[in-house]
Amino acid sequence: MKRTAYIIEKARENPARIVLPENDDARVKEAARFIEKKGIARLIPVRAGEDPLRSAAAMVRDGAADAFVAGASYMSRDVIRAAIKYLGIDRSVGVVSGAFIMEAENCPYGENGLFVFADCAVIPSPSAKQLAGIASSSGDLLKSLFGIQPKIAFLTYSSKGSAAGESIDRAREAVVITRQKRPDFILDGELQFDAAVIPEAQKRKAPESPLKGRANVLIFPNLDAGNITYKAVERLGRVKASGPALLGLKKVCSDLSRGCCAEDIVNTVALTSLINSRRAQRI
Repeated sequence: MKRTAYIIEKARENPARIVLPENDDARVKEAARFIEKKGIARLIPVRAGEDPLRSAAAMVRDGAADAFVAGASYMSRDVIRAAIKYLGIDRSVGVVSGAFIMEAENCPYGENGLFVFADCAVIPSPSAKQLAGIASSSGDLLKSLFGIQPKIAFLTYSSKGSAAGESIDRAREAVVITRQKRPDFILDGELQFDAAVIPEAQKRKAPESPLKGRANVLIFPNLDAGNITYKAVERLGRVKASGPALLGLKKVCSDLSRGCCAEDIVNTVALTSLINSRRAQRI
């Protein structure tokens, strides 16, 4: 079963109560009809108010809903600000980030074409400590959703000293911090994309890497790289992108791209519903 279909089927087993504050958007209306028909989530009407986005976030904060999904018409910065203000930051993680579940068909790389990309939505230039937090929450996302061992690569334009620069130093420091905090994860950096995901390139560029060219969680050095890459891969490579799920919050929510279609909204709502279910199982 494709992972996107898997997410939808699993979400239906324990559908979350989700608010879609942009219910006047035609794409959201189309997605909502499908979501309700398939039982992917229980869609909760937003309370009356001047700002539906903040009303939706407040409903999640107050327990009237489990999660909200927005961004079809709201800018990401507004969705993220509302999420942080009303849901609060999970201090055990310490950083909010946006992670995509990326699925490429007929792809031998990653986990048979499955990857987590982060951060693609929140932090313009993360510090080493923030990169480590992003890696930790992204690895947990992959493991909780699919039971897959995270293999995390910190990406830069260098592989193991082939170049020098500030972003490379941050990636190396992030590796040290993450290894100390998460010895259960397999991780490495700094690595170029091909050295992280293509075994033949890994053997030439990073022969000692524990990832062995099989990374399934890709941590980008900055928001430019993460956001541009996910959109380029999605549009040119015909890769399915679900999310971004906003990680590192006390409660669950996801952002949308303003360029999304109804199918993207369905997939992101299903992902959000499943994340909520998995989180509830851990509590």
